[in-house]
Amino acid sequence: MIVHGTARVRVNDTIELRRENEALFIPQGAKRRVANAGNVPLELIEVQVGDYLGEDDIVRFEDVYGRA
Repeated sequence: MIVHGTARVRVNDTIELRRENEALFIPQGAKRRVANAGNVPLELIEVQVGDYLGEDDIVRFEDVYGRA
């Protein structure tokens, strides 16, 4: 859910813009990337659902921030 700002969201090979009060569903296993597409800080709420909610199963395919 986008709380403030505009997000450029890539899910697999599709890129969409999401604005304040808009949400999107990202299916399990989809490659995704979120970036700030505007001039104001981007604020969002991420909600995970399922039997396992840990972050140790994240696979980084590309990381321009050097966290890999």
